[in-house]
Amino acid sequence: MTSFTRIVIVLALLRQAMGTPTTPPAIVIVTLSLMLTGFVMRPTLEEFNRVALQPYLAKEINEVEFLQRGIEPFKEFMLKNTRKRELKFFLELAGLKVNSPREIPLTVLIPAFLVSELTVAFQIVFVVYLPFLLIDIVVASILMSLGMMMLPPVMVSLPIKILLFIVVDGWELLIGSLVKSYNF
Repeated sequence: MTSFTRIVIVLALLRQAMGTPTTPPAIVIVTLSLMLTGFVMRPTLEEFNRVALQPYLAKEINEVEFLQRGIEPFKEFMLKNTRKRELKFFLELAGLKVNSPREIPLTVLIPAFLVSELTVAFQIVFVVYLPFLLIDIVVASILMSLGMMMLPPVMVSLPIKILLFIVVDGWELLIGSLVKSYNF
């Protein structure tokens, strides 16, 4: 019910695109994903705190009302960030007809949101992967034309890909794009 799925997939597949399957380590990717998730989810978490957690801690509402109020900010976040195509697909699978988005049950919204997150993550990764793939193809072609078949293209292309990523300020571009891909 958060942005974690999209972020961790994009960061993990960026690692593959660059040709560094173990760098940065998985713990760094997961930690960065958690921190970015907190950043993206801040408005939702603040709303959850205001409408559910603080009244519950002040003993103004019971557990049932806490859960009912608490899910609303997350439901709103998921509705804003789920593609209509996935919502329609899961509503059809469930055999449900709804008059408004507020009537969509969580049993439909959550899987639609997750599939939507996967779809968008793979779309982002496709765009990120292309320049790195192009570098690999060009380097392999040059090495083959020079008759250097014994030299692995990765040895030459990896420093070029890292340099390209640094020169275009890749972390800022990627993280900025990821954060801006969410509707707050």
